[in-house]
Amino acid sequence: MNMGRDAEQGVVELAYQPVVGDYATALRERRRFNRAGRLQKVALVLIAFAWVLNLGVAVGGGDAHVFLLVWMPLLVALLLAQPWLQARQVMKAATRNGAFRAAVSDAGLTVVTEHSSTSVGFAAQPRYRETKELFVLYSDDKNATCFTVLPKRGAAHPADVDRLREILDRNLTRV
Repeated sequence: MNMGRDAEQGVVELAYQPVVGDYATALRERRRFNRAGRLQKVALVLIAFAWVLNLGVAVGGGDAHVFLLVWMPLLVALLLAQPWLQARQVMKAATRNGAFRAAVSDAGLTVVTEHSSTSVGFAAQPRYRETKELFVLYSDDKNATCFTVLPKRGAAHPADVDRLREILDRNLTRV
């Protein structure tokens, strides 16, 4: 990957070592627009409502379920921690691959590690989200099961982040 030649051809290169936060952010962002995330939001509201009702019964001197008063907040904490817990598992696999190098152009992206190489056309991951620290490309199935994380810190120059955003805006749908 030659930066001088690639810059002329409209290729943006990133070099980075993934961290748990990258994957946790990608999974949290995915939860904002996919079906499973919407179901989790409904579940959290229902759990909170049931907990408040049970707490009201307990405060009012009624026969409250102590089991529910204790375990419902723990269930909520587990649901909220789920992206981070999943990210730790993904990170275990990513760590074995070493440093990542990604090249993004209008044709798609290629990610190369010490042990593997993957090329992804934009048709396979046609939508993306941008956060303060990342670009995350998602597949178009209803749960966005496949995703690619592109940390902005991997760009050699701040202008490369803007060029990457332009490439993604031309070829993908922002969600």
